[in-house]
Amino acid sequence: MTTTTRVEPIFEPLDHTRTIFELLGGEDAVRTLVNRFYDLMDMEEDFTALRAAHGPSLDSAREKLFLFLCGYFGGPDHYVQRYGHPRLRARHLPFSIGEIERDQWVACMGRAMQDLQVPAPLADRLLHAFYGTADWMRNRAG
Repeated sequence: MTTTTRVEPIFEPLDHTRTIFELLGGEDAVRTLVNRFYDLMDMEEDFTALRAAHGPSLDSAREKLFLFLCGYFGGPDHYVQRYGHPRLRARHLPFSIGEIERDQWVACMGRAMQDLQVPAPLADRLLHAFYGTADWMRNRAG
């Protein structure tokens, strides 16, 4: 007779009654996530292709991602109020985005969420969505 041991999950299942914005902790938490993401991009060798795609300053990208993610996560729609519809693909066409940039973007965001101890079910859900969006943004092979 085989005995099986039940393994309890480390994290609670994702709470679907609250927005991602609420689950993360609101604007301050989104700002912290975005800042960690761009700080990692700026200092880690793993993200050099991604960093190079952003030009000399990250200030504008940092602010726009914060504004966008607030609304994307179910909070205030700051980006739309300030800039109109995101038109993500159209706004990213001037930048050379391939598989390397896509993969580095997702990895960098994953590391930022890990550093901020975003619960695994939420981080997994977000990484899945981010990968789909980042893949859709590719505008060149490779």
